[in-house]
Amino acid sequence: MELSTKTKGALGVLAAVAAIGVGAWVYQQVVGLGATGMSNATSWGLYIAMFMFFVGLSAGGLIVASSASVFKIEKYERVAIPAVICSMVCICAAGMFVLIDLGGIARVWRIATGPNFSSPLLWDVCVITLYLTINILDLVFLVRGNHRAVAVLSRVALPTAILVHSVTAWIFGLQIAKTWYTAIMAPIFVASACDSGLALLLITLVLLERFGIFQTGKELLASLAGLLAVFIAVDAFFIGCELLTMAYPGGEHAHALSHMTVGATSPFFWFEIVCGLLVPFLILVFAKNRQKTGLIVLASALVVLGVLCKRIWLLFTAFITPNVEGAPGISLGTQGAALAGGPDMWALAGTYAPTLVEIAIVAGVVSLVAGAYIVLVNRFVR
Repeated sequence: MELSTKTKGALGVLAAVAAIGVGAWVYQQVVGLGATGMSNATSWGLYIAMFMFFVGLSAGGLIVASSASVFKIEKYERVAIPAVICSMVCICAAGMFVLIDLGGIARVWRIATGPNFSSPLLWDVCVITLYLTINILDLVFLVRGNHRAVAVLSRVALPTAILVHSVTAWIFGLQIAKTWYTAIMAPIFVASACDSGLALLLITLVLLERFGIFQTGKELLASLAGLLAVFIAVDAFFIGCELLTMAYPGGEHAHALSHMTVGATSPFFWFEIVCGLLVPFLILVFAKNRQKTGLIVLASALVVLGVLCKRIWLLFTAFITPNVEGAPGISLGTQGAALAGGPDMWALAGTYAPTLVEIAIVAGVVSLVAGAYIVLVNRFVR
């Protein structure tokens, strides 16, 4: 399909933003991770938050496409190709954010030359590579109309989709020293991946229909919206279980709960609870609302934004209270702190704000994968 003038213009804007992002990344390569807002107190920042976010967004597409074959849901086969493309570009974005967060290019090379097999991060790199390979093969088989190969691959793709989100969760959930340490971190990640991924797929399907590229149909949109309501309910249940454990008298994570509910990360927490879970569920739980495309898009957008907020409060709440007690606290390790010297080198609480370099790089990655999605959809979707 030949690209329209509007599409070419959109690609031009995305290419310009991506170019700015590449320039910011080159600058970060020159000066190091000191160009970011991270420090010893907050060792993971916007890159890892976006990594978690895009890993989750990649879930919906592949789960819908695989379910069409595994569970013989024929109506989902219609959206299999745009769903797989959505999943593929999102997992590419997630992988890029991991590599960007590593800092220098030499550190990326060390993953292959000196792997640490006890590290969940290495497990995640491996499973993301497998996940991307499955997406590519699935797209090839779907485009060629090889339904037998799609059916066989789907039986591998579905458990792999669950595994990739579980391994991502274990990066956090296995850290005893942090408030992420919990046995249900993997179910929480899988649940939020299902609702955010499906929500993104619904948004993209509506946009494709609006621009005349692909016609989904109201019946199928309503069916997927109903499935999204179920995913939202499951996600809310797991979050409720975790909050109950944290809030129970005598719990070890009372300080983290305080930060989430009334402290620094509380705006993100409450947006996710109210706008990312409660409001979308109340919209989609009624069948008549699922017949209205505008309400489906609104609910889906709120779910996506809510899960983004979840990634932010989940990640940064654990960095507010350092793993040391008493003055002088923890050494920040930043160039600015080193130049300041004295008490300014230390902190009793973790703080973080993304720099313009980080924001430019994130915008560049998002623009790059958005452009890739537009090109692939125009090439393969009929």
